Order: sequence, then structure tokens, then C-alpha cells
Amino acid sequence: MAVMSRNFGEFDFSDPKKAAELVKKQALAFGADAVGIGSIDRWNTAPLQMDPKQIMPECKSIIGMVFRVERGSLRGVEEGTYFSNYSAMGYGGITYLYMPMTVINLAKFIEDQGHEAVPYGHQSDWRGIDGVGKLWPKYSRPTRPGQAYPDVMIQLRIAAYLCGLGEIGYSKMFLSPQFGPRNRVGIILTDVELEPDPIYDGPQLCNKCMACVRACPGHCIPADKTIKVNLAGHEVEWADVNMDGCDMTFRGAQMTEKPEKDPYMEEFPNSKPGSWSPFYHKPRNLYNTGQAVCGARGCTRACMISLEARGVLQNKFKQKFRRRPEWSVDWSVEDKGPESDASTSKSKVD
Repeated sequence: MAVMSRNFGEFDFSDPKKAAELVKKQALAFGADAVGIGSIDRWNTAPLQMDPKQIMPECKSIIGMVFRVERGSLRGVEEGTYFSNYSAMGYGGITYLYMPMTVINLAKFIEDQGHEAVPYGHQSDWRGIDGVGKLWPKYSRPTRPGQAYPDVMIQLRIAAYLCGLGEIGYSKMFLSPQFGPRNRVGIILTDVELEPDPIYDGPQLCNKCMACVRACPGHCIPADKTIKVNLAGHEVEWADVNMDGCDMTFRGAQMTEKPEKDPYMEEFPNSKPGSWSPFYHKPRNLYNTGQAVCGARGCTRACMISLEARGVLQNKFKQKFRRRPEWSVDWSVEDKGPESDASTSKSKVD
């Protein structure tokens, strides 16, 4: 029996419009929920450490893909009973399992036609810059004069915007017209010239309702301090989010002035469990970074609830998401076992 392998050179990519259509169909077939294309010139003003051309100097097109976070993966956090599912299935499973398979398979499809493709998922664990864009000291050095420091990190929210997939909301979360903030984003850099999609100009998604500001348990999203950038000729604005505060809040921690006798996180003596965490100590990570104890209470859940109430999302549901009063844990009350109730519920259902 003869050896079997993939077909090479099966499709002609010389026509940018037809090539873009083929690539999009394959992306959806491989598992993406939405796909758009941006021409490389839209990244002309990107900082050196976030410039796709530093990775692929011959890059002509960037393919952006949206992968939905299932609404159901947030259900257990909303009910206060099943926290690991969002970190495992809604974050880690997509980031480290599902999305890489789709991105890799689409890159292989492009390379089968004789064009190079860089599969860039959600991972940037080796990146040379921190969360605010500053170089890590004594971490890496350029391999050639004038080049970026390893590793370059492409900003995925901005990439999704420049590929026409949606908006960047006030919370800095990427919003798609299909799922609102329930997204992960993967991209591919390629030397194929693909017909680009226009920057999103559909129904307004973020109306600055400030639900994210009000609902963030760590008060990390300011109502009066923003960042403005120009992306491919478009003015885009989002809140100047306190990322250090988000990092603690995200994991369920509330910081205190004095060290705790039994800190919530051993590496942070001044931490205790916040009212948005039912855990005495932060649970272990799932996958590499899955630790979303707060369940994205403001930036995702509150935003999603607001968008669904306005009826602007394409992915519609038979029932509203928040069906019971929002819970909180009163840590001043001792838990005496199954018969006790150390939690309180807000009377208003948003």
C-alpha cells in the first residue's frame, strides 16, 4: 500500500479575494467562531516590541480568529458553586488546547499551498515586556542591531480590532458582535496577500454603560481615566485599568495594610480572601495560568449581561444569564459546617 500524505499546492492563492474566502472557510471548518483579515499596513504604528513585522518581515496579512467562551462555563461561578470550569474550559482549555489546534491546522493549510504562516495563539509566556509594555530588566537582548528584544508580543485585542472582528470595550476587553466579551483571540501571520476586511462598523457594542466599572470587585476599572490610541486611522479609547489590582482581584485576593496570620496567597502576606472568593486560599492554577476565581465579574459577566439586555449580540439565549441574586461571602462570619450560611446575597438582580 502506498504512503499517503496531504495534498500540496491544491489551491491557487494568487487572487487575494478568492484566497481570503478559502482561508476563512477553512478557519471556520477547523473550529474558529469568527474570522477576519487585516492587511499588515494597519500595524504601521505598532511599537517595536509589538510589531508583527519583527516576527515575519515579509508578512502581508494577519488572520484574526475569535473563539467563544461558552456562556455555560461561567454558570458555576455565577451560582457560586463551580469555579474551576471557567478557568479550565473557558480559559485554559481554549487557550492551551482548542485554539492552538485550530491555529496550527489553518497554518498548515496555508503552508500546503507554498506560503509561510506563523501560528500565533494566545500564548506569550516568553514575552520581553511586562503588562504595561516595559522591557523586563536583564531578561533578553536583541539578536541583531535595531531589532526587538525576544520575545515579541502582538497585542491580540488590537489585532482582533484591526482584523475587523469587533470593538475594544471600555473595560479594555475585546467585544465581538457575536459574543460580546466572551472571546479568546488567535492570529496567524502570513506572506499571502489576502483581501482585508473593513474595520468593524456594525451596531455599537460598547456604549460606556459603566457596568464593568460598577461590578469589578477590586475597583480596577476607573470611570474617569482612559487611554486613547489611534489604530489604522481610528480613535479608540478604553479605561486605564489598574492591571496590578486586577491581577490580585482576578485571583480572589483582597489586599490588606498589615500581613495576615494565614494569608490567602502565601507569596503575598498582605492578602485575604475577598467577598468574591469562597476559598480560604487561592486554588492551584489550572493549565498554566487558569486562576479566574473572580469569574471576570465586571469585565465579562456584567458587560455580557448589559449587552444581552440591549439585544445587540448575535448569539442569543432563551433565558437571561443572571436569574438569582448576586452572591457574596461574608468572611467575618465563621463557617460552622454544612448547616451554616456564611454568604449573603444582594437583593437586586441586575
